[in-house]
Amino acid sequence: MEWIYKYYLFDKHILVNDEAEVSTEDQFETLFSLANLFNIRIVKGEKLVSKDMIRVASMKLGVNVPEPFYRGFPQTVRELTTDQLIFDQLLSYVKTYGFGNFTESTHSIFEKQFERAAFQEKTTIKEFTVIDEKEAEATLAEYVNNLLAGTRPLSNEQYNLVSNYIVAYKFTPSNVASKNTAMKLLMDTKNLEFTSYLNMSDVIKMVDELNYKYYGNTNMKKLNLRNQDRKFIISVIEKIFESGRVDIRDCYEKKKLWNGLLHHIHYKAKSTEAQQFLDAMRGDENHSVYSEFEKAMAEKQIMQALETLRSGKGSGAVLRNLNYIISRCESIEDLERVINSLDTKNVIILIQLLIQYSQYKTAAQARTFIFTKYNMMKAHTETDEEQKKRKSVISEGQVNMMVNKLTEILTNLLKNRLGKVYIDPDMVNYALPIQENTSMGGFGVLAKGTKIKLPETKKLRAFTYWEKVDDIDLSVFGISDDGKRTEFSWRTMAGLQSPAIKYSGDETSGYNGGSEYFDIDMEKMRKLYPDIHYMIFCNNVFSGVPFAKCYCKAGYMTRDLKDSGKIYEPKTVQSSFFIDCESTFAYLFGLDLKSNEFVWLNVGRSADFTVAGNSSMNFLTDYFHVTEVINVYTFFEMMATEVVDNMLDADIVVTDKDVHLEENDEAAKKIEVIREYDFEKMIKLMNQ
Repeated sequence: MEWIYKYYLFDKHILVNDEAEVSTEDQFETLFSLANLFNIRIVKGEKLVSKDMIRVASMKLGVNVPEPFYRGFPQTVRELTTDQLIFDQLLSYVKTYGFGNFTESTHSIFEKQFERAAFQEKTTIKEFTVIDEKEAEATLAEYVNNLLAGTRPLSNEQYNLVSNYIVAYKFTPSNVASKNTAMKLLMDTKNLEFTSYLNMSDVIKMVDELNYKYYGNTNMKKLNLRNQDRKFIISVIEKIFESGRVDIRDCYEKKKLWNGLLHHIHYKAKSTEAQQFLDAMRGDENHSVYSEFEKAMAEKQIMQALETLRSGKGSGAVLRNLNYIISRCESIEDLERVINSLDTKNVIILIQLLIQYSQYKTAAQARTFIFTKYNMMKAHTETDEEQKKRKSVISEGQVNMMVNKLTEILTNLLKNRLGKVYIDPDMVNYALPIQENTSMGGFGVLAKGTKIKLPETKKLRAFTYWEKVDDIDLSVFGISDDGKRTEFSWRTMAGLQSPAIKYSGDETSGYNGGSEYFDIDMEKMRKLYPDIHYMIFCNNVFSGVPFAKCYCKAGYMTRDLKDSGKIYEPKTVQSSFFIDCESTFAYLFGLDLKSNEFVWLNVGRSADFTVAGNSSMNFLTDYFHVTEVINVYTFFEMMATEVVDNMLDADIVVTDKDVHLEENDEAAKKIEVIREYDFEKMIKLMNQ
């Protein structure tokens, strides 16, 4: 079985034996190694263990990670003066970047000899099951089908699983709900059957994606496609004409782009319908839905505008334009008619809107507009001038009406979808995987906004490591409630090292790469920086190469306040994931110092920042409160016919704990267990 599948299943706490014969000789050694190196305990299928599982775990959790600049981090850092810290790093930069000498690792010249104690920290056991290749293929097929049921774009890791599985196993999907996913599969496989999920208006979006993916070009107005790509686009257009999915009214919205594309590919009509399409795109008229919608809005015909949008683009388009529509309502009657007309069955959009309105910024607060393109986040925060000119302003009362109505619609839509459900109380801390396409995947990665309570007896060690010579920087930003920022990075830490926060030094030398660490003692942070509420961890490639062209991993460990053993201990790793976005900048995770919680962010941002801190990030604090609006617990509570207190009474068990049901109990075998990392199952449920 290919490694991509083994790695994906590892993130679900599953190991795969794909050997023709199972060797019993290595079983004890393998079980011991998994436990000793990684704290992995096999709870099912231990007779199937094989040596290559150690390699899989090593690749996912890390064993041979480059040493940081300070070998005795964090103890030896405390003993160095600010001048010594600065001189140490400058000397390293002169050797590496000044003289280009990466032949051997560079370490501190002022650091004293340090002898580590044997590892003796109390760590969490990671429980895994082992399955054979046949069961693994069936499990992967279920994951693929569930992911394809989602209407939202997939993350790079999820899409790679889907596309590889379709090709390797000659798998024919029964449905592809996301047009974004259908476009990518069409481009990558060149299988024109995937056009059955697209309309003519989707071709412009597909060409935009193709133009970026293969040419690195983000400007659709300046196409310079190869002949083979032109032929491919023509074949897609012809296939759509054959199937009759020519939504010409929607194509009017991109008339100029259509004209440029048709000219560039030298398209010639082969049918009457095709000629009519060409004439429409080249003509002066514009009969797009949005043109008629805007006309009605300008004439203050609110309900007519709403109906035009709904009949032409669907209920989803109405919901996405609600702010605009509501802000133009001049009476309570108009507002009530708009709210009562909402009839969508799209759970994803309803949840997104519920979160949006629950966190709505008033007219006095600058809004940040977030959208995604090429699986990366773009963000724009209103300037003072834009804030003054803002027209789509809605009142607090209107916001409350929207929140109540959206909650009512969502509750009625989800009611009684499932049978009896046992829900672990701790699932209130987990966010739903609503829009994870900008995320990186890996072991321990959870949905944006998920909170993990950190023990008072532990500190957090954030890490990043990379291979070859790309210089990657880990940094932290403290944010106060009034938006003020405190930067903790390579350019500030020489003067900020303290018992509360420690920086390991920037290891940039050595052919195999380097590493960086931050140690955060949250109790001491609260005392030393009482104004800081949130901490945001970022990664950026200082040398300007996109993460997708580097080998870079990041994650975090929970360590004892007085840690023992090596700096990088796989046993203590809570998450380790590849950063593979196409930009040089990514948000990793955050800390809420007041609640002592770790919060998942995991966003690849569309930016060319090579130094952290060059952009606004206050909007990220909204993620810290997502679970207060809706979470995994409330989602399953809405769907349950009955919430039960005993697992054995349930049809479905939702928990972040290890579940051990008696294998001989027939009733227990029928229970479906859904874990906090089972994004695929949640995506399926949100898209039924």
